[in-house]
Amino acid sequence: MPVEGQDLAVACARAAEEILAEDIKILDLQGISSLTDFMVICSGNSMPHLKAILREVEAKVHGFTEAKPLYTEGRADSRWVVLDYVDVMVHIMHGEMRKLYALEDLWGDASMIQWES
Repeated sequence: MPVEGQDLAVACARAAEEILAEDIKILDLQGISSLTDFMVICSGNSMPHLKAILREVEAKVHGFTEAKPLYTEGRADSRWVVLDYVDVMVHIMHGEMRKLYALEDLWGDASMIQWES
């Protein structure tokens, strides 16, 4: 049975946490955005860390849920990668890019999902 929505977002956040991604947030965009229902945002502190987060999130989420991203946009060396699972978009960003683009502020009307146990 496919996993979607909030359960998929939490699986993405947990996978990012396992590879020590930083400042992981899940935003609930249902009724706010036509792009996706949930956005997971996390940071890495170097190119190897960003690559590891990208690789591990894809692999672990597939292992947990069998879900695969429909699209992947960007590369680790661009310091911002997006995994698009349709219901969930995962933004893996270098800390500097995250500060610059401030997605949490851009989607300030979204509520945060509490996902940590």
